[in-house]
Amino acid sequence: MADDDKKPDELTQKPPGVITPADATGTPPPSSIPDAGQLAGADEEKAAMVEQAKSRVAAVKESLGEKAAGAPTTTPAAPAAPGAPKAPVKKKEEGPKPVDASANQLVKKLRGHFDGAVGEAMEFVGQVSVRIEPGRIVEVCNFLRDDPEANFNYLSDLTCVHYPMRQEAPLEIVYNLYSIRRNERVRLKVSITETSGVDSVTSVWPTANWMEREVYDLFGVNFKNHPDLRRILLPPDWEGHPLRKDYPLEFIENAWTERHLPVMTDVQREQLEQRRAYGLEILSVPQERMMREIFQGGKEVMPKDK
Repeated sequence: MADDDKKPDELTQKPPGVITPADATGTPPPSSIPDAGQLAGADEEKAAMVEQAKSRVAAVKESLGEKAAGAPTTTPAAPAAPGAPKAPVKKKEEGPKPVDASANQLVKKLRGHFDGAVGEAMEFVGQVSVRIEPGRIVEVCNFLRDDPEANFNYLSDLTCVHYPMRQEAPLEIVYNLYSIRRNERVRLKVSITETSGVDSVTSVWPTANWMEREVYDLFGVNFKNHPDLRRILLPPDWEGHPLRKDYPLEFIENAWTERHLPVMTDVQREQLEQRRAYGLEILSVPQERMMREIFQGGKEVMPKDK
């Protein structure tokens, strides 16, 4: 009867530091953790939580062991039969490669007419490229234009490629010819040095005039017998040839910029910005005034090539 008169708090109260054992499931009751700040310090509280976690893990392991012991004994499964072999990895298809074009009818004809002038001949995706000796390029072009079976009457492009590693002939002139009647193309290649140059084909196709001037301007190739070989894109006093591989990509200060682009003071720069704001930039320098007079007078900006 004396126990019945005790309050619930007095029944659950326990001496400090005493941990209540775990229940049947292996999980200690919450009452096993002492009240923080009252019955135990921080270290005792942490130790109680660790004990609770250990008890829970032990209970789980014990239940798993009982299930394994009660499971019926079975024959180990036979190893699975090997599946079908994997398909071999498909190699990436290689792209088309140049092939020898010595059997091409046009190449045979050129070699028959120009002994020693025709070098390597290759074909790539239907395009025939023939290497020609520099000194006989005009002869070959005249033949390809006038021969009835060839009839390459249109020079679609004339350009250049720079190969700095080829010390014996770093510049390669490329002629792309087209036969309008037969709808066929052929490419001629001529390898030259930086100083030797090559004969102009303006006598064969007049359209080569500006093309050769562009190659001269940007690559520095000298076309012999050209009627008017001068720069066409850059100023006449520009130094260097920008499409060569050894030409610097970044901006560089050269003689032309020093002559034509002087350094501006802060006052001059502010005046320039004001002129731009009012649309008066065309009157900023004498050269722009001269262009304005040319446009107002209806004159030609550049004389036409004869």
